[in-house]
Order: sequence, then C-alpha cells, then structure tokens
Amino acid sequence: MTEFTRSSEPTRGQTRDNLRQHNLSTVLRMLHQSGTVSRSHLTSATGLNRSTISDLISELSQLGLVTESEGLMAGAVGRPSLLVSPSDDVVAFAVNPEIDATTVGLVTLSGKILAKVRYPTSVQPAPQEAAEIANKLISKMRAGLKPGTRIAGVGAAVPGQIRVADGVVRLAPALNWVEAPFGPLLSQLTGLEVHLDNDASLGCLAERSFGSARGAVHVVYLFAGSGGIGGGVIVDGKQLRGAAGYAGELGHIQVSSSGIRDFSGLPGTLEALVRRDDLLEVFMLDSATDEELDHDIMASVDKKAIKVLHRQIDDLGRALGVLATIFNPQVIVLAGFLDSLLRFDTERLLTMLRASSLNSAQESVVVRSAELGSKSLMVGAAELAFGKLLDHPSSVDLYKVPVSKVS
Repeated sequence: MTEFTRSSEPTRGQTRDNLRQHNLSTVLRMLHQSGTVSRSHLTSATGLNRSTISDLISELSQLGLVTESEGLMAGAVGRPSLLVSPSDDVVAFAVNPEIDATTVGLVTLSGKILAKVRYPTSVQPAPQEAAEIANKLISKMRAGLKPGTRIAGVGAAVPGQIRVADGVVRLAPALNWVEAPFGPLLSQLTGLEVHLDNDASLGCLAERSFGSARGAVHVVYLFAGSGGIGGGVIVDGKQLRGAAGYAGELGHIQVSSSGIRDFSGLPGTLEALVRRDDLLEVFMLDSATDEELDHDIMASVDKKAIKVLHRQIDDLGRALGVLATIFNPQVIVLAGFLDSLLRFDTERLLTMLRASSLNSAQESVVVRSAELGSKSLMVGAAELAFGKLLDHPSSVDLYKVPVSKVS
C-alpha cells in the first residue's frame, strides 16, 4: 500500500457542483498513481472537505472503479481508517510489437500486470501478422477473465513514429513498417478501442508516474530494445512532443563520426553504435528477453564481450553528456539493456558523461535504472487505454465480460 503525498503535485480538486467530473477524475487519478490511499489523505491532498470526498468515493465505488476496506496505513496508529483502492476488476491490454517478438500484457487499473506473454517471431512481423498475433494472445487472456471484469481497451507501444489521432504507424524502420494502420487493424480484430504511441514515450510516462522519475519535473528517459533506441523528455512536468508529435527520438543523436548507420539510415548515432544485436552476437544468442540478456551481461568475464560492453558504455556516456547539457534534467532513466550497461560499469558510464557535458549540467543530474524494468512498456501502453476513463470516470462505457465469458 502506498501513501499519497503532496510531492507528486496532483491537480487539485474543486468544490463546485459543475466540476464534479473533474473532482472524480482528480480522485481516481490519485488512486491510480498511488495505489491504496486513506480517505483522510485524499481530503488533505485535494483540499476538498470530508463529505465531498465521501460522496466522490461512493460514486466511484458504484461505478465499480474503486473499492474500500478498513485498515491501518504503514506507520499509522490509532483507529483503523477507511482505505480506498483502484479496482482490480478494471483492466486494459498492452501490446508491444518488436523485431523478434510481439508481447501482450494484461494490466489492472491499479497498475498490476496480471499476465504477460511474449510470442517470438523469426523475422519482423508485418502489421497484419503482428495484429493477428496480438489478437490471439488477447483472446486467450480474455477467456480467462472472471465474469464482470471490465475492459478499458488496448494500448500499443510501437518502436516508431506514430500518428496518435488514428493509430497509424508513420514509420517504424526496425519493423519495416511504413504508413501501417496497426491501430485500426487490431481494433477490428479485437472489437476493442485501440490507442497507439511511441514505445519510449510511453515508457517515459510510466517511469514518471510509477517508477524512478516519480515526482521529478525534468526528466530524460532512454529505452533500448530490439527495435533500436528511443527516448522521452519531460520539461517542467510536460512531455515534449514536437510540432507533429514525433519529438523524443533520442537514439538518433550523433555521438561519433563512424559510418555505421542506425535503423533509419543515419550514421554515427547512439542507436547505430549501441546495438542489441551486437550483444546477442557476442553472447552467441539468437534472441533473448531483456532478463536473459541482462543475466549474460552481468555475468560476463570474456575479454571480447567486455570490450564490446565497454565500447557501448563509452558511446552511451557520450550521449548522456550531450543530453544532460541540452536538457539539464534532474533525472536520467535508463531502460532495456541500457540499464544493464549502467549496472555493469556505473563509474565508467558516469565518467564519460562528465567528460561529455558542461559542469553546470552535470552538477545535480542523477542517472537511475528504470524501476519498472521490462514492465515499463506494458504499464505505459495500458495508460493509453485507461486515459479516457481517468479523464471522465462517470461517462465512459467499458466492455464488460459476460457471465459466459469471452472465447
């Protein structure tokens, strides 16, 4: 159970009746991000009076979005208070298509990952194939849901440039997708509402809300997977999206005069030089999950492997130095196999960061591992599906699993 504190700087509630939907949204978001919270903490955090909070919790409970129980919060003394939690009977599906696999997760409104299945593929799946794989996995998960469970929809984290308005993947070089209507394809197959966004952008938001960057307002996030390296930047509490929504492609910053090209054809970039495929090759792996690759990296004693790791750490450190100088973040979060590089030789990475950035930019920056680890994309993708519900708790119709269940 997690206490909600003012440090997370939530949107404060209002007491006017015509802003009831806003107040419902405020309370539900607090619970969504903080887990189990006492009524008294909701009262103090929102500035709403006790009777208003009581009415809002009652309405959210009737909507099936929260549950209440009696108990003591950690460190509390005295009478047990009423504790409020987001309902685990409200779920969303998360999808992540990559070069060598399509992964589907089942995530609750409280952020729990109830299931996660990785479906390996020998080559990059075409959009239709990836949608069919995702639908197959979603169908199996739906069949196991208990009657009465409500589904908010599907969120997809894709390694590419996404037109979020209509779910079209404009360009995903690693997947070889161009103008791919992945969202509409998956929606047609599942019968559920589907939302898409860039994978690293979603990972950034997940770490800001639930992970290593929680409470920070200036963040740089870097994620590396089989589809390359992407990122996200939060400045003054807001994520940079750019004029057309494609900002945050941090993997394409140039860190070397090398002619090696990344998935988009650009030479000498972070993505071109810090490659997952190079690590798979040195460890003689055809494919691997992040956990499997991390195990091999951390246990590495082979001189050839260590040479590759040191080279990638140096290139990553140069990139972090540039990013620290440009954005002056409080926190830099590394996810995917970049986290493994950080933990393999932290001091080497930080030394290169310091050598590649202005003193003023490096004075207060902290480099952290992604707290959510491999869960970040699943949690981030699910946030897309929960978005409308969190904005308008009382006016969004959710798909309800019937008594006969979905097959």
